[in-house]
Amino acid sequence: MRPALPEKSQVGKPGVGTRGPSGSGAALRVPPELSARVPAEQRGAGRDAVRLLVGRRGGGEVSHHVFADLPSLLRAGDVLVVNTSKTLPAAVDGTVEGVPVVVHFSTRQDDGRWAVELRRPDGRGSTLPRPGGPAGALVELAGGGRLVIVRPLSPRGDRLWVAAASMPDVVAHLYRHGRPIRYGYTERDQPLSAYGTVFEAPSPDGLGSAEMPSAARPFTPAMVTELVSRGVHVAPVTLHTGVASAEAHEPPFPERFRVPASTALLVNAVRRAGAGGWGRPVGRGGGAGPAGGGRVVAVGTTAVRALESAAGPDGLLTAADGWTDLVITPERGVRVVDGLLTGLHEPEASHLLMLEAVAGPRLLAEVYGQAVERGYLWHEFGDSTLLLPWEAGTNQTNPPQIVDGERRGDHAQCPGL
Repeated sequence: MRPALPEKSQVGKPGVGTRGPSGSGAALRVPPELSARVPAEQRGAGRDAVRLLVGRRGGGEVSHHVFADLPSLLRAGDVLVVNTSKTLPAAVDGTVEGVPVVVHFSTRQDDGRWAVELRRPDGRGSTLPRPGGPAGALVELAGGGRLVIVRPLSPRGDRLWVAAASMPDVVAHLYRHGRPIRYGYTERDQPLSAYGTVFEAPSPDGLGSAEMPSAARPFTPAMVTELVSRGVHVAPVTLHTGVASAEAHEPPFPERFRVPASTALLVNAVRRAGAGGWGRPVGRGGGAGPAGGGRVVAVGTTAVRALESAAGPDGLLTAADGWTDLVITPERGVRVVDGLLTGLHEPEASHLLMLEAVAGPRLLAEVYGQAVERGYLWHEFGDSTLLLPWEAGTNQTNPPQIVDGERRGDHAQCPGL
């Protein structure tokens, strides 16, 4: 059992210990060499050759695989919920009063204006933070377009600003003059195809994600075929991701999402089929079918956010289309999701609160500790984790007990939590 991590850290400094999962131990340290700098294909492997670390809640069982093993780790009746949002080439060069900037286009607002982040180029193809605004500033964009900076998007800070664009079709301008958003841990620019997934589909309004829904990146068409042939269902949702907070690790801002009626019907049917890996009846959240039945496994934190935004207090879904400002924390918990397939996140990233809500602090600490110890790779081109519930019939001990709809027992053998 690792001792608790310190509450504060020096964010953004390579190799510095950071807060990490709340049950994890001596400062979780992610050395800079564990950043995946190029896609797996450029490291001499296929997309599905990345490593896959599997953790099962309850007994804390952890095992090590490659992503190509995923079909053997799921079972007939499981539902994989995938995000179909396409990645946009959302970074465009520009100038403010003659000074170079890079504009990251985040989300289109209902009035047609855009939330944007202005950053300064670092001379190596990536960017660094830049003071936001000011209001009224004029941004001259590559390709001849202009932005007028209007106001901060939110009282939470001045990283993202609302801007009015002179271009009649901003998305078309991005495809002509933009490139995928890139951060400093990557080695070089990549083509837009490197940021695509097998599940992406055009949105009727042409919108997409500012940054790749990267949990689905390792899937291949052959793997999807194998999963379906084994009886695993694939259900779509859409959530257009905004620009992440690479330095400050802020919670996500409101994002557009859609849960179609077909996905709601399928997920509800699976959840009604049994009590679930957590031992919960439908309506208590976080569980679908018993051993041999189906589980709802979200592919990525974006899929979790979409599903949970469409869930009622009874844990059942309704079709939904709009904006979500939901932030999932351990206190809020999850109502629909049984398992989560995702990448490895920075120890201070707000996504870890969601992972803790799904997996619990004890398992999450073990997974992240082993990922560092065994040299797993972080970020969008890195390795994957699969967090699954306890199952009756496995060799795990001390499964969580459910009392009045609440999960109990996860902390029983973990002093100090």
